[in-house]
Amino acid sequence: MEWGELVRERLVPGPSEPSSAATLVAVAVALVAISWGPLWRLARIGVTLAHEVGHAVVGLAVGRRFTGFVVSGDASGHAVTVGPVRGLGRVATTWAGYPAPAVAGLLLMWAGTRGYGALVVGLALLGSVLLLLLARSVTTVVTILVTAGLFGSLWWWRSDELQAAALVAVGLVLLVGTGRALAAVARHGRAGDDPEGLRQLTRLPRWWWLGAWVVVWAAAGLASAWLLVA
Repeated sequence: MEWGELVRERLVPGPSEPSSAATLVAVAVALVAISWGPLWRLARIGVTLAHEVGHAVVGLAVGRRFTGFVVSGDASGHAVTVGPVRGLGRVATTWAGYPAPAVAGLLLMWAGTRGYGALVVGLALLGSVLLLLLARSVTTVVTILVTAGLFGSLWWWRSDELQAAALVAVGLVLLVGTGRALAAVARHGRAGDDPEGLRQLTRLPRWWWLGAWVVVWAAAGLASAWLLVA
């Protein structure tokens, strides 16, 4: 079989939705990842990766230049974009980090439950490879390689049921991880974090930005719940 045919077979849409059993397994796996400490300490690094990619994507969208990013083993991280030090573009780029995992989680769950798992898995694999070029630490490289390995395996050994379940599980982890990250920054905010940066850029208080993020997170959560039960 030609390589082109192999690739095409791994990108065409699959069934419109996963079975109820596959969805239940996905939810159970996500709950284990969220609630079991050792696994959560690894999973939250993936949440940080989505956070930093959110900064980068919005930064590029508003005309800034993305030069690299770092994800650390303690789930901290930072992305570097180059452009004006003030203005709406800088505000949008700074704001985008915290809601990014929730939005990404919602999109993954939508793709998994609506038959677009194969296409999204392929795009996620391509995105992971491109991110390697901008990784600026060993931990970041390892995180991206693990992510690429996950999506690459799902893409190559295509199983529509498994892809759908995996996307739902990853989406739930990202969604809940967003809530945990927001709770942490609300309790232990410090100089240099995103809420403080936004306060300095706009003079709006930290709580205003935290509230805006919570609204986006809650909306993504409600939409995700609807996807699972509809």
